Amino acid sequence: MEKVTEFFGSMVFDDRIMKATLSEKVYKSLKRTIDRGTPLDISVANAVAAAMKDWAVEKGATHYTHWFQPMTGVTAEKHDSFISPAPDGRVIMEFSGKELVKGEPDASSFPSGGLRATFEARGYTAWDPTSYAFIKDGTLYIPTAFCSYTGEALDKKVPLLRSMEALNRQALRVLKLFGNDAVRSVKTSVGPEQEYFLVDRELWKKRKDLIMTGRTLFGALPPKGQEMEDHYFGSIKPRVAEYMADLDNELWKLGILAKTKHNEVAPAQHELAPIYKTTNIAADHNQLTMEVMQKVALRHGLVCLLHEKPFAGVNGSGKHNNWSISTDTGVNLLSPGETPHENAQFLLFLAAVIKAVDDYQDLLRLSVATAGNDHRLGANEAPPAVISIFLGDELTAVLEAIENDTPYGGTAKEKMQLGVDVLPQFSKDTTDRNRTSPFAFTGNKFEFRMLGSSNSISCANIHLNAAVAEVLKQFADELEGADDFNAALHELIKRTIKDHKRIIFNGNGYDEAWIAEAEKRGLLNLKTTADAMPKICDKKNVDMLTSHGIFTEAEIFSRRDIMLDNYIKQVNIEALTMIDMSRKEILPAIAKFAADTASDVSVKKSVASVECSYETRIIEKLSELVDELDLATTELEGAVNELKDIDVIVTASEFVRDTILPAMDKLRESADKAEALTAESYWPFPAYDKLLFGV
Repeated sequence: MEKVTEFFGSMVFDDRIMKATLSEKVYKSLKRTIDRGTPLDISVANAVAAAMKDWAVEKGATHYTHWFQPMTGVTAEKHDSFISPAPDGRVIMEFSGKELVKGEPDASSFPSGGLRATFEARGYTAWDPTSYAFIKDGTLYIPTAFCSYTGEALDKKVPLLRSMEALNRQALRVLKLFGNDAVRSVKTSVGPEQEYFLVDRELWKKRKDLIMTGRTLFGALPPKGQEMEDHYFGSIKPRVAEYMADLDNELWKLGILAKTKHNEVAPAQHELAPIYKTTNIAADHNQLTMEVMQKVALRHGLVCLLHEKPFAGVNGSGKHNNWSISTDTGVNLLSPGETPHENAQFLLFLAAVIKAVDDYQDLLRLSVATAGNDHRLGANEAPPAVISIFLGDELTAVLEAIENDTPYGGTAKEKMQLGVDVLPQFSKDTTDRNRTSPFAFTGNKFEFRMLGSSNSISCANIHLNAAVAEVLKQFADELEGADDFNAALHELIKRTIKDHKRIIFNGNGYDEAWIAEAEKRGLLNLKTTADAMPKICDKKNVDMLTSHGIFTEAEIFSRRDIMLDNYIKQVNIEALTMIDMSRKEILPAIAKFAADTASDVSVKKSVASVECSYETRIIEKLSELVDELDLATTELEGAVNELKDIDVIVTASEFVRDTILPAMDKLRESADKAEALTAESYWPFPAYDKLLFGV
């Protein structure tokens, strides 16, 4: 069996391959572009393209594609072959620098939020040399940015790269004040944990709701769910283990650092976690990971569900965004060190993050807002929709000492005593972990836990990077003009803590008392996408995002419209699917079961004069539920038709929130009651117990 160390990254045109296939001059020039952002010379692009093509063809590739991330929530690709005609009628394999650096996909059918008219079709993809090309299914994939003919960003990569550059600029200003002149760049790194469900494909094929929407729109709770807590970190079933092993191998070939795998809380739910990478690369890798997860599942007769809430009554799936800031000299700027109260540089960056999260709660919330994630946030399985920061006891005590100008009374790291001599002693971490916190400090990074499992991590990191860049700018502006740097630094940290301590909460985020307390503190509670997404257009957000070049004003308003349109369309598809399933599957099934039961009653009464009171009660209850279902279906149909006439996108999103979703809940409630009364053999699609425990 081939060793992982031998095949890891075997399908990636990475630094090892570049060193081996490029001249020293070309390699150094390309590395300057990757590491420092220097312009790419076309002669270098031609040399890289030739080497990339030769390597890919040797690996069996016949085509190449510019792989990009439009505002659809998934990736996009158009494949072109390497072949060119030769004079003798044969073909040769060619690939130029021009083809490497620029593509021209039709941009007319991708979401633009009004930036482009439908008839304006030209768009461009531009090679992102910071993210390695790779081979998949016989095609060379080239990670690219996507923009319109007039230069507006139509994807998530361009603003992510802009946000990383903005944070780099401002962090360097701050670091120079501390004498760190050797630092040439500052980058954010991310390790996105990915939760998912696995269900049997044959069962999935019988559920129209799973096929159309990725979640079950109907389903009575099974006798057992997750209440025994026996699935979390439990023994992995053989079929799932085979899938996970296959998935690891496929990801490792693509250079994706898949590290951890385990069962999650809900039955049929699992998690994969990678090692940290630079944010841009981590975003590309996570998009690729989700695609590979779904593809590998099909090989094993499974379907991988990435929806945030595929099953009601059990935990949904998130994607924890572990975020940190580091210098090119290897310093993690969010690492407290052994004595955090003495680490002024760390405390300043910590204060910057605290202020950024408080000042831009709305941007962080809307960055994770989707129709699917609305079902998850605020339930007792995920952080609430209210943004807060968990710091832990030690850091909180340090900040309180600074705020009050009192000595910090902390002690050295405590040793864990387990009471058994044979077990090793080890140092206790400076903070506990708080799984209810939306934004938790976990030692040398922050874990942003609000992302949904199907979300691109780009959106959250764009706004997080931008918010921190803005605060670092404010800090640098103030400190660069200070007469006494140390005194000004102390006062700045002290003032920031005092002004923004409302965002710090170390308690139980699931507790209703916290939601009431958060309201008293003035924290936002944006419960749905319709509540959150319009906030991107607030003046303070537009001013901040445009001042750092993250978005133009037109791009900001287009993002609002694109995301609200996605929300409306997704819920509308779910509503139409519910109507279809109710009319064509559920109502006929209940009616048939009731009719057959009535026929049995009639026969029994005529032959043996049996009362059949049980059957009679069932028929009566089902008759009532059929009427409820029919009425609820009709009401949902009316709401869907009414939605068609609403032209203003914000108004339409509010109608979805206030009318469509409650009508869907009402229809589901009646259907789930009917499922509990209908014989299993009559129910038209697999029930929850089969789906959750069928693998």
